[in-house]
Amino acid sequence: MDERYDVVVIGGGAAGLSGALTLARARRSVLVVDAGVPRNAPAGHVHNYLGREGTPPAELYDIARGEAEGYGATVRGGRVTAVRREDDGFVLDVDDEQVRARRVLLATGLTDELPDLPGVAERWGNTVLHCPYCHGWEARDSAVGIVSTGVMGVHAAKMWRQWTDDVVLFVHTGAEPTDEELEQLAARGVRVVRDEVAGLEGGADVRLTSGELVARDAVVVTPRFTANADLVAGLGAVPVPMEINGAVVGSNLQADPTGRTEVPGLWVAGNVADMSAQVIAAAAQGLKAGAMINADLIEEDTARAVAGKRSVAA
Repeated sequence: MDERYDVVVIGGGAAGLSGALTLARARRSVLVVDAGVPRNAPAGHVHNYLGREGTPPAELYDIARGEAEGYGATVRGGRVTAVRREDDGFVLDVDDEQVRARRVLLATGLTDELPDLPGVAERWGNTVLHCPYCHGWEARDSAVGIVSTGVMGVHAAKMWRQWTDDVVLFVHTGAEPTDEELEQLAARGVRVVRDEVAGLEGGADVRLTSGELVARDAVVVTPRFTANADLVAGLGAVPVPMEINGAVVGSNLQADPTGRTEVPGLWVAGNVADMSAQVIAAAAQGLKAGAMINADLIEEDTARAVAGKRSVAA
């Protein structure tokens, strides 16, 4: 176990690489372990990232890896399979090796658990979407269907109506709209279909259980957003359920605004802690967490230096 780092970053997406860049520029020894399966891999482009609008995700991460490595960070492909406390730091199993770290930044993102409907998974990130700020411009003026499976159907229909005037809300297994919501949808020209959805066909056409086929260019679903946090459960960092309108829509790890968790030495950034963070927000969270980790290490380094001086003086 001769590999020792100030910080090991678990996850090589926007949050992890931004944190690594910040720490490397602070002259910290940093290892990034990247499993190579970013959440936005199915997407063609990153949007709302100032200065990088429309960049393919793989290209953005390749640039970011090079920037972090340019300041001395080590970026390694692989998986962290376990994280354990040791003295005042951590031991991590990285594939078949072990490394030590004084601090850990967890940036493992979340898993989009898609509705169990035929045709959804294979179209995910292409003609099956969930975020209008990620894909609304690309779907503008097209025929959009909202397949509701929870409490967000009406909200999604009203949101997507901003980008197109052809929106159909398929209630499917979701919450029945209230009279007030039906009035709102009717006023905006949103059609409401109550037959359940059997699956998707063609590009994004919606087949109902009645047999009717409703032609659509894109379909919107709401996944369950589950934090990828099993690695740190043994440290006491356990995701909490996230609720919207009284319904659980996912989970995340709790942290303060800097990303510091209740587990000493463990920080988080990106979607593992904030399911709504787009790429640029995740990168900003990585920057903040990296800066705060460095500040924490500075305090520890200073305390050790003082203790050392005192022991010599004694």
